[in-house]
This record gives sequence, C-alpha cells and structure tokens, in this order.
Amino acid sequence: MLFHVRMDVRIPHDMDPGVRADIVAREKVYAADLQRAGKWPHLWRIVGEYSNISIFDVDSTDELHALISGLPLFSFMDIKVTPLATHPSDINV
Repeated sequence: MLFHVRMDVRIPHDMDPGVRADIVAREKVYAADLQRAGKWPHLWRIVGEYSNISIFDVDSTDELHALISGLPLFSFMDIKVTPLATHPSDINV
C-alpha cells in the first residue's frame, strides 16, 4: 500500500540545543533505516520549509502508523496522510 505523507516539523525554538541535536540525529538514522528497508522509498524536502513530502510503501495502515509514530520528531510534527491508488490512465501499470 502506498501513502503520500506530508510532515511539517515544528521544533520549539527554546528547546535545549543538545536535546535538539540528539533528536535530529536519531531521526536521521531512523529514516535511513526505513529507506534501506524499502518502507520509505521517496523523501523530498519542501523548499523553504522544515517539511517533507514522502511516499511510504507498507503492508497496512497499522504498519504506517507504527512507523510514523516511531519517528523521534513525531511529537513535533503536523502530519497529513493520503492513501494512494493506481490511476487508470497510468501507462506504467
């Protein structure tokens, strides 16, 4: 199952810099692991924002929820999930 996921990160400006650096470093490792596993095949930055557009390829909505809620920055994100379906005009199908 493919999902389009927009993540807008909102880390508090008064967060301790050391805590922030630790969370961001853990986020990078977690995201890289999911990409290597094929669960997060596409990740794009939105220019000018601390946001991304991603495509997740998972077996279920429960799996997607578990992966997203496991993100170290999860509690600092606004997330919008859109399920994707094959388009009948897609010539690659």
